[in-house]
Amino acid sequence: MKSKLFGILICIMLIAVTIPIIGTANIITNLNENIITCNSLDGGWLEERNGVKILHLNGSYYDMGFAHGILLKDDIWKSYRTQLVFSEKNYYDYERILSVWYDMEPHIPERYKEEMQGLADGANMTFEQVAIINTIPEIFNTFYEDACCQISLWGDATTDGKLYHVRSYDWPFNLTDPETGTYFQTLSLIFVRAPENGYASIIPEYAGDISAYSGINEKGIAVGEDTCFTEDITREGISPAFRMRMVMDEAATIYQAIDILAANRTCGTNFVVSDGKIPVAYALDQTANISYVGKWNDPVEATYPFWQIKDVVRRSPMYIYPDCAAVELGRIRYNPAGIIGLLNAILGRSYSFIPWTHYRALSNEVERRYGALDLNESMSLLRDEYTGKTDLVFRFGRNNLEIFTSHFQWVACPETNELVISFATADKIACYNEIHYFNMAELWNANPP
Repeated sequence: MKSKLFGILICIMLIAVTIPIIGTANIITNLNENIITCNSLDGGWLEERNGVKILHLNGSYYDMGFAHGILLKDDIWKSYRTQLVFSEKNYYDYERILSVWYDMEPHIPERYKEEMQGLADGANMTFEQVAIINTIPEIFNTFYEDACCQISLWGDATTDGKLYHVRSYDWPFNLTDPETGTYFQTLSLIFVRAPENGYASIIPEYAGDISAYSGINEKGIAVGEDTCFTEDITREGISPAFRMRMVMDEAATIYQAIDILAANRTCGTNFVVSDGKIPVAYALDQTANISYVGKWNDPVEATYPFWQIKDVVRRSPMYIYPDCAAVELGRIRYNPAGIIGLLNAILGRSYSFIPWTHYRALSNEVERRYGALDLNESMSLLRDEYTGKTDLVFRFGRNNLEIFTSHFQWVACPETNELVISFATADKIACYNEIHYFNMAELWNANPP
């Protein structure tokens, strides 16, 4: 991919100088209402609204996992096969991924292992196969050039002072199940979780995932992350994806969320975490041995060429904290911008110019729309960037480098429980597809029809 990247960057320079289900389950499909429900005492049920699958899970962690496995069995197997093939092409075969799981396993909370066992039993899989699915997010650090982004806006940046958390989750767009040809991006859906010993949450995710790539919980806490390349890693901890699931289940305040995210670090990542109640957000840059936590006005956020925007925290998949940047792979100088950054990319010395372009394009649009941002305008900002309307260099990257390919994009207002989201289809990334509106409180309180 990198050789293709550098070739395209030359063109850029020349032209321009992203269920409870216990025991026996009775599955009933209501084709007229496009709803699938699972009758039982506890566990979960599945519905579809305007083409969006929504999996409702509640009760014990085992019961949630079992319902998940029963209701999404076919999609879970597709996800497993697709991700395993993707990992094998990047030199992580079954046994190597499993060895990473066994290093992490002593640190993973028991409740998630119970949920994984429930999923395995429901989907007729082995526990190890479920572990493979939920370990792959930990190994991204070694082979995947993540292009995700996240922003939190509030106060003077928004029309009403309320906080809006903005998230785009990006993955390669050409991954398919080797048996059915199903595209991986079509396996994403909304999880509505209400564990008996935890907070309710909304988590856009893939079938088979017990961990989380992002989410919002009933206490107004929202979080998302970007993978960052570094060799400063360990497997003796809890992957970022499981830590974000812990935030959803356990954190009632942003300070509790930060404590969870900053502990048990493993690989390179950055987070944006928000609390809609205050409102406030923090950025976290971290490796296994280095950790930074800062608000929008922390001096680190103004380290050139990055800059502060009042009441705005944002991240692309690169570090701003200099100590983390110093151990970031492919980052030969702190400043990734300008002609030097572009030339380093063209010469194959550094890839940092691409995530820098993402950060710059997002930041410029935030400033252009500053004070006018709300739920819809924040989603418009994200979609306009990803469709290439706002930045020429970003447009070339998205159209020609097979990056910035969004699988799902969402904006949430924790105070009002509003959620707007779009999903990719087999042939279109999320920013080109229909926007769906949900009320999170309604989803948390919904009952099977």
